[in-house]
Amino acid sequence: MKRHLVLEDGTVYSGQPLGADLEVSGEVVFNTGMTGYQEILTDPSYAGQIVTLTYPLIGNYGINDDDFESFRVQAAGLVVGEASEIPSNWRARYTLHDFLRERGVPAIQGLDTRALTLRLRSYGVAMGMITDREPTVALEALRDTPRYGERVFVEEVSTKAPYAWGVEGKEPVDAPSRDYQCKLVVLDLGVKLNILRRFAAEGCRLIVLPHSTPAEEILGWKPDGVVLSPGPGDPRHLKQVAATVNELLGRIPMFGICLGNQMIAHAVGGETFKLKFGHRGSNHPVQDLKTGKVTITSQNHGYAVDPDSLVGTGAEVTQRNLNDGTVEGIEVKEKMAYSIQYHPEAAPGPWDSRPWFHDFLARVGRAGA
Repeated sequence: MKRHLVLEDGTVYSGQPLGADLEVSGEVVFNTGMTGYQEILTDPSYAGQIVTLTYPLIGNYGINDDDFESFRVQAAGLVVGEASEIPSNWRARYTLHDFLRERGVPAIQGLDTRALTLRLRSYGVAMGMITDREPTVALEALRDTPRYGERVFVEEVSTKAPYAWGVEGKEPVDAPSRDYQCKLVVLDLGVKLNILRRFAAEGCRLIVLPHSTPAEEILGWKPDGVVLSPGPGDPRHLKQVAATVNELLGRIPMFGICLGNQMIAHAVGGETFKLKFGHRGSNHPVQDLKTGKVTITSQNHGYAVDPDSLVGTGAEVTQRNLNDGTVEGIEVKEKMAYSIQYHPEAAPGPWDSRPWFHDFLARVGRAGA
């Protein structure tokens, strides 16, 4: 039996079925990481996307019960060169195929992922469909599918109700409070669990709130600071979130990560634009413009801040991507807000950026020894 990946321009890649026997459409993107497929599949920033993994063999250490970045699979589909049928790892509980099938996620293997990646790099990311149908029939259906940029995915991935996160993980907001060094509110635009875990490891209790929470309600929790999380989709759709961030500017310290970085930019009147093929992988070099220091970062985003749009807004570009020069960090010093475009929790990825968690707590005056 054959399975196909059909792109919107009519290009067809054929391979073998993997995962669920379902059909799915989404924006086809690629990630260059060698490991971390479980974290990638469960990262909310991949909502609505079919993820191509460039490393040729995927699944060799299986799927475990611990390395989830959200409470469900978020990627629409998966494309791999070869999926391992016999994982080898003491924590493994499922094969990649069994996990995808159980979670209802269609995937495809056996195609040339390097060729697909080169096409996406040359022509840009594209809408695509994983299907068992005749490609010409699937193409007609794909052309009637809403484009990735037309959907507001944050509404789909954000929590519907507040919850807390502490040293033992998720808990009710009214759970007995421990002796925490600080309390942070996380505005959930698609938060990854390792962001919560890293702040908890620094001695924080976090209150995770829906993306639509108004500014006064956020302040009503009396937090020491506010974290604007990563998330999926076009930031230009999130005008209400940007308005909320604007209301918070100068009233409480804020730290934005990825989409949170773009929200701070929009809040001060800046703009964002769509990248040709995005940044998705674990080896992106970023330079701090103040110190000159270069770190290797984990990234997952398809949009970037337009630096020219920040002129006169009070926001300053603080970091740049050394591959393409795009904005990787901004600061609104007068308003106690700063942000980074990459992922300091690095799941997967290098740990170069982990000091940002401690740095934010130092800025709010709640850092431990």
